[in-house]
Amino acid sequence: MITWLRHQSDPLPDTGQALRSGTEAPGLLAAGGELTPERLTEAYSKGVFPWYSEGQPILWWSPDPRMVLLVDEFKLSRSLRKTLVKFVRSPHCEVRIDSAFDRVITACAATPRDGQNGTWIVPEMVDAYRRWHRLGAVHSVETWIDGELAGGLYGVGLGRMFFGESMFSHRTDASKIALAALVCFCREHGIAMIDCQQRTGHLASLGARELSRREFERRLIPRLREAAIIDWTYHSKLWGRLLSKSDGPRAEGTGP
Repeated sequence: MITWLRHQSDPLPDTGQALRSGTEAPGLLAAGGELTPERLTEAYSKGVFPWYSEGQPILWWSPDPRMVLLVDEFKLSRSLRKTLVKFVRSPHCEVRIDSAFDRVITACAATPRDGQNGTWIVPEMVDAYRRWHRLGAVHSVETWIDGELAGGLYGVGLGRMFFGESMFSHRTDASKIALAALVCFCREHGIAMIDCQQRTGHLASLGARELSRREFERRLIPRLREAAIIDWTYHSKLWGRLLSKSDGPRAEGTGP
């Protein structure tokens, strides 16, 4: 049985109580409650996140294993490197942070996904993360091409930790460009790990890998405790380390 949160003061249970592999919903920890900034802060601080569909109660998850991207393990393929070099050199392309958050989360909710019917980014979720964004905890990384929002992603920043939520592309590789920019930003600001929640082949191809829940939480806790005053502005100089030849050992097939 999972825990039902009947009152806002009810704490989330220990993540060890999440349903185990082999059950109908492995990783499911609790249900109910509200998507207030306070509840969301409590949840993410424990490595727990909400994920549910229209018509369901709020469902809280702590999967085991957990997909993460350690930013120094980001795989820069030859083709993506060429795309980034072209993007960086163009005067008509840029990365922005938090300039169009509402448009990014709306696009993430509306963009069709292979193998998915509908979206888990339901209106209640959109409203909650918009409120949390206004409080400074949620951020969007945006790819702009020819003055148009071409793609991007959003996620939660707490301490020196970033929790990726969703991404979208309206032009080829636009979300990959945003993710690469996020990696550059995280490296610059001492954020070593990006939570990706659950495994996908796309994330694995970019260097993400699974950690056990215990290992994920072991790494998470000290990162959340680090006081971090971060200027959430993207500067083009941040591309340098990722695209330089000196970054070759972390790249995959980038060539000379």
